Amino acid sequence: MPQELTDKVEWLGHASFRLRGSVIVYIDPWKIEGNPRDGDLVFITHSHYDHYSQEDIAKVIKSDGQLIAPDSCKGTILETNVLWMKPGERTSVLGIDVETLPAYNVDKDFHPRSNGWLGYIITLDGTRIYHCGDTDVIDEMNGLCVDIALLAVSGTYVMDAEQAVEAARMIGPKVAIPMHWGVIVGGRDDAQRFKVSAPCPVILKDPVP
Repeated sequence: MPQELTDKVEWLGHASFRLRGSVIVYIDPWKIEGNPRDGDLVFITHSHYDHYSQEDIAKVIKSDGQLIAPDSCKGTILETNVLWMKPGERTSVLGIDVETLPAYNVDKDFHPRSNGWLGYIITLDGTRIYHCGDTDVIDEMNGLCVDIALLAVSGTYVMDAEQAVEAARMIGPKVAIPMHWGVIVGGRDDAQRFKVSAPCPVILKDPVP
């Protein structure tokens, strides 16, 4: 079952994902190879360069595609067709249910809660997928009731592997996929430590080129 759940989830490296279903969804596209331009929806968690890249958005988004981004990023994100969202909101886009959660640090200053940056729960064809964004373990993770949790494990700027285990206990997903490793900070050993100790099945993916 965990493998079947995650077949539609492609890890593109770092915090970047492509979700395949009735629509094609990208989250934080970065270092994209080629120009697929197949994205119906593109989600941006925050405005740091490794999560918001105009060049990579242009590579993946369809001409009529929709960008979803934090309301607090107005003025820093230059796209025109943007649905602006704040933490704690819900909406539906192209038949896809979207919920936003805050994403922030609690013991460091890289991602202040006051910035209003986001994690997302995206319900694609009945599967609830949580992308935590750049965050530490936060109270808002309690009991999210999701199928798949995409969790940062690298430490330094976000949760480390042990903290991601705690996050998985709070969230209770059917399966988790470690992310935010392998490029700037963190390595496969961080993802492996998370996999060994997590309270749920973990799929350790290789990046899709």
